[in-house]
Amino acid sequence: MAENETGADFGETQTNGADTAPAAHVLSQYVKDFSFENPNAPGIYQSQTAPAIDVQFNIGSGQVGEDVYEVVLKIDVRAQAESQTAFVVDLSYGGLFALRNIPADQLDAFLLGEAPRLLFPFARRVLADAVRDGGFPPLMLEPIDFGGIYLQQRAQQDALASTPQAGNA
Repeated sequence: MAENETGADFGETQTNGADTAPAAHVLSQYVKDFSFENPNAPGIYQSQTAPAIDVQFNIGSGQVGEDVYEVVLKIDVRAQAESQTAFVVDLSYGGLFALRNIPADQLDAFLLGEAPRLLFPFARRVLADAVRDGGFPPLMLEPIDFGGIYLQQRAQQDALASTPQAGNA
């Protein structure tokens, strides 16, 4: 009999075992909350100073059903030109993820590292379009290594947990 690449005979019946392979699927992506403010228009367009831009990120996650998790990437942007606010953007961009057979010790790594990486390009586009539509050059955020940030924060938490508490000697 001929053999396939795995070495099994084509004539053999392959049995389906239990579904134990880890799987992650994006079910949906959406703008959960969004605000764009241009409080000093039209005067801000007269400014010759490029605005200083402050960008803050926050990631939240929670289980919303059996094997279904919501991850929300919150991006807050504040642009200041001289002493005036050029614009303020608050974006909460969410995604629903179906996760099966993910080990419990790997769940946070996916929800706080990998899921935001998958959502970021779409949230970035919403943000860039909003800033452009507000009369400013599009704000193109650089890619972010959410997985690396998660690992760094996890290492800091582990280091703090392993440090003996003062007075407990």
